[in-house]
Amino acid sequence: MGPDPLLSRVRDRILAHPEPVTGARLAEAVQASGRLLGSEGTLQAVDRVRAELQGLGPLQPLAMLPDVSDILVNGPDRVWVDAGHGLELTGVRFAADSDVLALATRLVAAGGRRLDDSCPCVDVQLQGYRVHAVLQPVSTGSTLLSIRIHRNRAFTLAELGRGGTMDGRCEAVLREIVRRRLNFLVSGATGSGKTTLLSTLLALSGAQERLVLVEDAAELAPLHPHVVGLQSRHGNVEGSGVLEQAELVRQALRMRPDRLVVGECRGAEVRELLAALNTGHDGAGGTIHANSAADVPARLAALGALAGMTPEAVALQAAAALDVIIHLKRETGLRVVSEVAVLALEDGVLKAVPALVRTGGEYRQDKAWEQLQQRLADRLAGGAC
Repeated sequence: MGPDPLLSRVRDRILAHPEPVTGARLAEAVQASGRLLGSEGTLQAVDRVRAELQGLGPLQPLAMLPDVSDILVNGPDRVWVDAGHGLELTGVRFAADSDVLALATRLVAAGGRRLDDSCPCVDVQLQGYRVHAVLQPVSTGSTLLSIRIHRNRAFTLAELGRGGTMDGRCEAVLREIVRRRLNFLVSGATGSGKTTLLSTLLALSGAQERLVLVEDAAELAPLHPHVVGLQSRHGNVEGSGVLEQAELVRQALRMRPDRLVVGECRGAEVRELLAALNTGHDGAGGTIHANSAADVPARLAALGALAGMTPEAVALQAAAALDVIIHLKRETGLRVVSEVAVLALEDGVLKAVPALVRTGGEYRQDKAWEQLQQRLADRLAGGAC
């Protein structure tokens, strides 16, 4: 399949003038192309050109599907999506790898960065999307493009429960964790729903509380009246202007947070977070990549090492700072809370001890259930709903 001549002519006509790309200009350019398309054909052509110039090009229809969270381009004829049931190959095709490269270059440029031989791997945040691109020869095949779609839709805990993420018993436990202001991390693999659940839990915070969010890429959108966010910044083409999450955590502490939230613990910022939580900041939350709740202590130790902390120091700090791990996993097409665990020191070793475990679709109490109840009882309710 070769390039669309109409699309090329209209695109060239629009780009020949610096004026804003409006619907009227697009329609005028389509009509001036000399093709007799009729009203419906003109509207379709306008939509295609708008997607090419301002949206995701051939990927735009996929992004409009309500359940699609990720679009992955492995090559011009290999476009995959995740719509909640695992990765699925679509029928979307690019004419050639050069078209994938052109789209990737345009999206990266829209995010204020460049994609070329000097910067072959780039991650940018756009309005509604997080885009990651990799060029050849770093990519051993075609240009690679990974797009995470940010949905404005926020869910209540009850809605997640009706969708199968948890049952009523687990929902009640999560509500109490927030209401009693326990410090918690939501763990899980990529695409397990960590950000969605964290946003939902934060929405349970009392209306009088101030939530300060620190993220590498702004994705959290809790339904709460008092939320402020800080987002890390990559360096410019000269490598200057970098603002890391660790510095943002320090800045957030000066902003009078009632709840300090780190969207994803992924580096040296874990040192600042643990230090903050050990100085009286309770009710905090965040996410962390891990294959199971039991793997979270090792993950924290690895992140602490990036900040120059010893495993022993991380264990002592984390045991005092963090109360609960809420682990998510994908199960038969659903994103489910598989475990609620308590972080504790056992013989000097940091462990995530299971308190509530999902087995066969039902939840049962486990070893740390009484310990979890005691932590909930020891905390005053924070006025959350």
